[in-house]
Amino acid sequence: MRALVLAPMTEEHLARLKELMLVTYESWTDTRRLADPEELARRIKTECFSVLAVEADFLPEELFQQAGGLRLVAVCRNSLSHVDMAAATGHGVAVIHTPGRNTQAVAELTIGMMLSLARRITSLDVCVKEGRWQMPAEPYIQAHMQAGELAGKTLGILGLGNIGLKVAQLARAFGMRVVAYDPYIESLPQECPGVTLYPTVAELVHDTDYLTVHVPDVPATKNLLSRSVLAELKPGCRIINTSSYDAVDEETLVECLQSGRVGGAAFDVFPTHPLPPNSPLLALDNVVLTPHIGGATRETVARHSEMIVQDIERFVRGRKPKRLVNPEVWGRFE
Repeated sequence: MRALVLAPMTEEHLARLKELMLVTYESWTDTRRLADPEELARRIKTECFSVLAVEADFLPEELFQQAGGLRLVAVCRNSLSHVDMAAATGHGVAVIHTPGRNTQAVAELTIGMMLSLARRITSLDVCVKEGRWQMPAEPYIQAHMQAGELAGKTLGILGLGNIGLKVAQLARAFGMRVVAYDPYIESLPQECPGVTLYPTVAELVHDTDYLTVHVPDVPATKNLLSRSVLAELKPGCRIINTSSYDAVDEETLVECLQSGRVGGAAFDVFPTHPLPPNSPLLALDNVVLTPHIGGATRETVARHSEMIVQDIERFVRGRKPKRLVNPEVWGRFE
């Protein structure tokens, strides 16, 4: 068997994979490009790759039609929106993925953004570096340098998947009261006690000092925080979004940020990457923006490397992978 690995992977896990098969390693983080699907399909067929590992490369129907000999696709992400799963299954290609690989990373970034909004860390950093801090006692007498603490505040979480649950755990460690809305769960798991579930988004936002968004980027979540919902926000609430930019009505949010009804916002996701230069968010001093770094940690790469190699090892040895997305194809390999 031969494997083509286009996703970043640790040296340790590459070595394990090379013990199983011949490996060609061309991570997109090294090549700085994503593969053309037609070119990739031809390469899989001519170079006889039976295993393909990707992170961001698109795998459309045409690839599965043309890539004869491909048996396993390993996706180093939880999302499979860039993979034509129907085509993969129809052509008998097993697909595995890596749910939860970036849970800790995104949850920690969310808490970091909350702290930055609470203590105005980014704007005060600029203040010091630009030489505008002249009086030693200024932070204690100037209102614009004073803020609040997270302890005792209420955090509202939209979406209690892996990341939402981890954020809840971290927030409670800060002494925050945590409330949440997720229409797909009826009760909280045991590992996340003390969280109050609300029946509607409007009721949730009415009661929060901080609101963090952890929902999938799908049509059903578009404008989840609509104009009418944002009108119900507790005055001064701060919003953090590390998951789906389209979940928030941008025009209304900008109006609320300009008027002060929303005390601040932090975004790691945008309508395009990079953020367009005409974005109104760039002109607001109560907004924190990061360049889509939610899962960009060494630990995230190590986690997805372990999950992928573990399941490839099982596949090669004739055992069903633990994270097989389309189990209906497994009978073809037994």
